[in-house]
Amino acid sequence: MIKRSLLLSLLLATGVVQAQDKAAAQPDLAKAKQTAEQVCGACHGADGNSQIPANPKLAGQHAEYLFKQLTNFKSEGGKPAERANAVMGGMVAALSADDMKGLAAHFAGQKLKPEAAKDKSSIELGQRLWRAGDLKRGIPACAACHGPAGAGLPAQYPRLAGQFADYTEAQLKAFRAGERANDPAKMMRTIAVKMTDPEIKAVADYAAGLR
Repeated sequence: MIKRSLLLSLLLATGVVQAQDKAAAQPDLAKAKQTAEQVCGACHGADGNSQIPANPKLAGQHAEYLFKQLTNFKSEGGKPAERANAVMGGMVAALSADDMKGLAAHFAGQKLKPEAAKDKSSIELGQRLWRAGDLKRGIPACAACHGPAGAGLPAQYPRLAGQFADYTEAQLKAFRAGERANDPAKMMRTIAVKMTDPEIKAVADYAAGLR
């Protein structure tokens, strides 16, 4: 009887600890919403649907990817941030890891108001690079990592469908120039350096029109 009581107590205690751990792991979405409205909204929109092509749409982006980018913007222990950006560096300086997880979850849960492809003359080139790449020049298909419909994969590969073409183009050029260097295994830097300006522009515009 004593052994049974001890076992029951142990199971109950374990359940309480697990429940507490689960509760602690949940992001504070109310706080995140407030931060999004008061801090992030001016550039990205409170719901993550930026109206400014230079600033990415965050709505519907993978939470894991958003969290990685936020942490990459932050300088830790006096070391330079992995993703250098003076504006974003200042924005995340006072955010804790839990704050960033909350913001990532908040924006991931918003509905994207997608952009559209605008340059009909480059659709064929953009589509070809997205679907097949250019194997002779060592350019893999964008769809291999970002998916046929541009949905991406959590953590490593962002959703590009519906994103501003201007923003995607700027990031590809930043990877090509080595100005952005937080891509896993230098993947994007290796690819972008082989692409011409017209190719970058075409694939960025094509991605904007994906759904």
